[in-house]
Amino acid sequence: MTMPFISINDAIAKGEGDVEIRGWVHRERGSNVIKFVVLRDSTNLMQCVIEKSVVGDKKYSEIDKIQIEASMELRGELKAEPRAPNGFELHVKDFKIIGTSDKFPVKAGQEREFLDDNRHLWLRSRRMTAILKIRSTVFGALHEYFRGEGFYEYQSPIFQGMQAEGGSTLFSCNYFGKPIYLAQTWQLYAEPAIFALEKIYTIAPSFRAEKSKTSRHLTEYWHAEMEVAWANFKDIQDHGEGAIKHAVKRVLERNREELKILERDAKILENVATKPFLRMTYDDVLKLLAQKCKLKIEWGKDLRTVEEDELSKLHDNFVIVTHYPKIVKAFYMKESPENPEVVHGCDFIAPESYGEIIGGSERESDIEKIKQRLTEQGEDPAKYEFYLDTRRYGSVPHGGFGMGVERLVSWICKLDNIKDAIPFPRTMLRYTP
Repeated sequence: MTMPFISINDAIAKGEGDVEIRGWVHRERGSNVIKFVVLRDSTNLMQCVIEKSVVGDKKYSEIDKIQIEASMELRGELKAEPRAPNGFELHVKDFKIIGTSDKFPVKAGQEREFLDDNRHLWLRSRRMTAILKIRSTVFGALHEYFRGEGFYEYQSPIFQGMQAEGGSTLFSCNYFGKPIYLAQTWQLYAEPAIFALEKIYTIAPSFRAEKSKTSRHLTEYWHAEMEVAWANFKDIQDHGEGAIKHAVKRVLERNREELKILERDAKILENVATKPFLRMTYDDVLKLLAQKCKLKIEWGKDLRTVEEDELSKLHDNFVIVTHYPKIVKAFYMKESPENPEVVHGCDFIAPESYGEIIGGSERESDIEKIKQRLTEQGEDPAKYEFYLDTRRYGSVPHGGFGMGVERLVSWICKLDNIKDAIPFPRTMLRYTP
């Protein structure tokens, strides 16, 4: 082995001549004179033909015992072969087994629980590899979108001393003998920074102690959040739409092969990438659901999963629902000047019954209203003095949103379970491996 190793994709692009590749055995079959090994690396698959007459009896005895997921280095000549995966195969002149594998326990079609118990091995599957590549594209695209819009990347603490999104979903920790909480959101620590940087974003873990066993919830997930000064309610919605569209466009540009592996209809993604999102008020949604779906929802109730799903079935694009009742939203959302019973808050409901992807709002600027709403929610405003200072000293119109990145990945890939949108999922029932 003297040549530089190249990826399988690069070998396919080369199309002929001698190459050296390396990877893991994806499939193997053969006889006592010829062996067909389908090798995989992070880029693709390559069928490799190993003949006893070429490599010799001793070397062939090594390959004759090879099992899936063994790691190998191979040198040989590329030849066109229409029957092989990707139309080429490697006629092996020499090989080296790097790491053996004995009775690899994971294969397609096994029970969900078994695959989750063996997540560290299931990540090697073509399906999970395709999802993780798309996930990487989405993360990169979100960074690209915000930086392209002039945002600064900014981080907030994971340990926080107060709630931001509701006490029932807080993870409490013992912090040197004092109670403290894992971050539900960066927001209370992000708003102070807009008075310095004006436009900021982060992509970081958030934690929600939701006692939910559904296919849509994680207790630890990645949160793409942004906060921007001098912004109105429409600006927040525009940025949310822009970020989603940019991520979808990048996946369409870079992950067509992965979408094929996942059997995802790219036309649905193309529709979202090119057409404007629908925007409608909470009141209009209630009327629409009553007319089209025979769902009677009491005004002032939050939209549940069933209502979001029915709404999404009526449209082939994202729906931005705005002007929710104040009673169901967080204390920091701005009251509507036209109707103080509703707030300038919005949720982005994904098509195909994938639920809320983004929640955002314009922020309340009236310090007394913030104190009042904290008190109504059972919170002591004194714990929020550092946050209230942002309203005392040069407050400006501003707002932001939070996106559940796994939810976006889950919709893009059309996954049955959000647990597959993250390498090692954490849920109410699972914290290992």
